[in-house]
Amino acid sequence: MRIIEGLEELEGLAGAELGPSDWIEITQEMVDRFAEVTRDRQWIHVDVARAARESPFGGPVAHGFLTLSLLPYFSRQTAELRGVRTRINYGLERVRFPHPVRVGARLRAVQRLVAITRVHDGALRLLSRFVVEIDGADKPACVADMVTLVYG
Repeated sequence: MRIIEGLEELEGLAGAELGPSDWIEITQEMVDRFAEVTRDRQWIHVDVARAARESPFGGPVAHGFLTLSLLPYFSRQTAELRGVRTRINYGLERVRFPHPVRVGARLRAVQRLVAITRVHDGALRLLSRFVVEIDGADKPACVADMVTLVYG
């Protein structure tokens, strides 16, 4: 994990790669809980027996939005920001899900600070590209450009 001391150091890291994060395993329990919270109970995610029989992926897969929702976790795995008050999720510029995530797969992310813009003296706007890798897969699970406001 990279330690970043304050807005000034962070501002100088435009273009830098942070990471990779630690690996995290996607379990059926995680998928089921995500399905309950989001009310997205499509069988390809939650019906293990049917997904094993009928899914083109040979079993249940995680929701794309479950993978996406892990970006803040991955971000905190790749870098610790010291001397800042808070980080605020400002949105997403672009998101793609090139490869399905089978239940039982391990994921990690590499974060690149694509652009850093000073909003005012006490805040930066970060554009980070996350590439969420699947252990053993040739394509990523997710590629997303996330916008974060960081206040010092």
